[in-house]
Amino acid sequence: MFATIEPGIVHCAAPSSSILAADESTPFEVYNKTGAAAVLLVCDHASRFIPRALCGLGLREEDLCRHIAWDIGIADVTKGLAMLLDAPAVFSQFSRLIIDPNRPHDDELLVPQVSDGVAVPGNRDITPPAHAARIAEFHAPYHVAVEDALASLLQRPKSHTDLLPALISMHSFTPVMDGFERPWDIGILWDRDERLPLPLMESFRQRGIAVGDNEPYSGRDAHGYTLRRHAEPRGLPNVLVEVRQDLIDTPKGVAKWVKVLGEAMVPVLAGLGLLHESAHT
Repeated sequence: MFATIEPGIVHCAAPSSSILAADESTPFEVYNKTGAAAVLLVCDHASRFIPRALCGLGLREEDLCRHIAWDIGIADVTKGLAMLLDAPAVFSQFSRLIIDPNRPHDDELLVPQVSDGVAVPGNRDITPPAHAARIAEFHAPYHVAVEDALASLLQRPKSHTDLLPALISMHSFTPVMDGFERPWDIGILWDRDERLPLPLMESFRQRGIAVGDNEPYSGRDAHGYTLRRHAEPRGLPNVLVEVRQDLIDTPKGVAKWVKVLGEAMVPVLAGLGLLHESAHT
């Protein structure tokens, strides 16, 4: 199944049978499923988990701990925010290096052969059946979980507002990319729907937080796939929130930024009638 190509690196190919073993993690986690808020948080890059069958994709452990494998810190931030808002959340439970759930099936970076200058041996020359298996076992189940969570929110009795539930996609970004030190604390990525992005950016700025408007990436390109797939066809208010990783790479940083995000988000979401009374009193 594999051959050692240099010390410390193993080149693996996906087996013909199921990639995930019976004792390994499912492709997604639904958290705080019965949360009362009319908001769904999603975390596309929550985990760096790679099944045993893929042998670490041939990468060293130090590479699998880097931002290329996952969005550092954002899973804990999202869980804290889900509890603060009393909102349900859906998390991926696999590394973006296996397959990126925030990219469409025809994106050339869906299964990356190189990430931030690091070659991914286990993705080199991947066969069409192996590619399809990753979609079937990881990408598709995660998006079905998001669909199901949204369906549950849409089936709830309407509150005093006629606004549909909101979808908020949570990510984190590396402080330096290609030698450029990114100056933002938070990035707000969005496309055409202004209902959440504009008031959120204003709320953050009022609190002295350095906010990037479609920085360090743009919500108008491939980075907005999850929102385009689930929110836009339904007309749901939506936004992608990026937090700089060096701010949330410790438990203390996570706790601080859950509070910061909550203080900025609660008045905006409550003003739109999306929060249960207990979440903002």
